[in-house]
Amino acid sequence: MEQMLLLNTDGVRKKILHGGNGNLPTFKDGTRITFHFQTLMEDFDRTIVDDSRKWGMPMTLIVGRMFKLEIWELLLTSMRVGEVAEFWCDTIHSGMYALVSRGMRRIAEGMDPLEGQKHRCGMGSMFDYHSTGYKDLDELQRNPQPLIFILELLKVEDPCSYKQDSWALSKDEKLRIVPVLHSEGNRLVKLKHYKEAAEKYQEAVICLRNVQAKEKPWDEDWLKLEKLINPLVLNYCQCLLELGDYYEVLEHTSEILTKHHDNVKAYYKRAKAHAAVWNETEARADLLRVVQLDPKLAPAVKKELQQLKEQMQVMHLEEKQRYSGIFQKNSGCQEDCTHKDEKLEVNPGTEKQLEANIYTQEEETECAVKIQNTSNGKAG
Repeated sequence: MEQMLLLNTDGVRKKILHGGNGNLPTFKDGTRITFHFQTLMEDFDRTIVDDSRKWGMPMTLIVGRMFKLEIWELLLTSMRVGEVAEFWCDTIHSGMYALVSRGMRRIAEGMDPLEGQKHRCGMGSMFDYHSTGYKDLDELQRNPQPLIFILELLKVEDPCSYKQDSWALSKDEKLRIVPVLHSEGNRLVKLKHYKEAAEKYQEAVICLRNVQAKEKPWDEDWLKLEKLINPLVLNYCQCLLELGDYYEVLEHTSEILTKHHDNVKAYYKRAKAHAAVWNETEARADLLRVVQLDPKLAPAVKKELQQLKEQMQVMHLEEKQRYSGIFQKNSGCQEDCTHKDEKLEVNPGTEKQLEANIYTQEEETECAVKIQNTSNGKAG
């Protein structure tokens, strides 16, 4: 078919090279399109710039998710499955191609597509001639020109027929899925499937962080999202404690405490991680801080301090045996290693079981309400 077709868009022409199958698919928001592409220069030799088949993998695009080269969504949604078409696109549509191609090439080479890339708006990128790391793309960026795209539509998937990656969800979809992930994480914890539970909590945190990144730090909406994120991070940390990933717990709890100095649960989980890696002084300080913030937790903290003391005694004994080879009597070792007990006022019957400190179903419901309010722009 040699006839050139117009797509009711200035600067775009289409030529169908191979007809597709069936009717034109329905391309609603969230539809995933899988396709191969070839990009050519508009010169005498029709120089090939990129070819996804040579990369050994097709490309995917999610409808309505603002792919950087916006014209591709228009082109692909004019095609049938199995169709191969050639599109001529004027510079107004192809001006961003060098930057988009850079990312796709880096992915094909197994590298991070964002490494070394500065944050800039799309229009600003068109006029900022920083190097892409590829000579041909640098030249194309300095001298934008019309390009030819040969596209082959391989597959069209309805949003309900595949599991969408978190990054591909809209803001409202991310906010709706968080309570579901939270609840599923809690269910897995009860089954002691800590690795799988951690993955659910982590996915929920990523969803909320992506939404939060679009808000101004410390503004009302940013703070509402922060209050939803912290409990999920702490649940994630509880799973890491069970899995023995203590240093990651130290990282996440310390990050929370740099912004929220009165988070009791963060201090407690950080103390547990410190104790696990023999940081006695830090563990003791965090446990005492827990009591300062919430005196009702004194019984639980006293129990933890006793366990910490016994744990350190064992460690010191092992060190003595390892380095000196001299076995000393238990009384002598205890005299060297024993710390004075911190004096804590204990109110009988008030001990809380912080070891199983996973946010409850009631708190999940509260979380869901807050998320709904956030989505509707209301104060939580």
